[in-house]
Amino acid sequence: MLTGSTAGATTPSPRSRGVALALAVLLGPFGGHRFYVGKVRSGALMCATLGGLGIWYLYDLILVSAGSFRDAEGRLVSRWDPEYELTAVPSEALLEEVDALRAEVAELTERVEFAERLLAQPRAPAEPSAFRS
Repeated sequence: MLTGSTAGATTPSPRSRGVALALAVLLGPFGGHRFYVGKVRSGALMCATLGGLGIWYLYDLILVSAGSFRDAEGRLVSRWDPEYELTAVPSEALLEEVDALRAEVAELTERVEFAERLLAQPRAPAEPSAFRS
């Protein structure tokens, strides 16, 4: 449903265009992309008619791929990557774990660099054997 305000028209949808396109390609005749953007009624109708016998499906596929598809609130589904909001602040234990992992990665990096330096050194030629045939 479109509202009377123009703010919905200028604000892009938080839904991902990439996800909508994948759903339109894979589940388009069943209205998967419409369910994803909140258009439940038209998604159910699309599912019942198998994408309008393919015509509605192709129309929506073109709209989604062109970036002209709109969600249930009238906002364009134009962003390729989905937006995630960080709702919880990381705990102190999690931050300590990340710091410990960073220290381990730094130590492993030093060990790999040391091994590379050892392998890069030229080897001394082997001494000839005392017993030759």
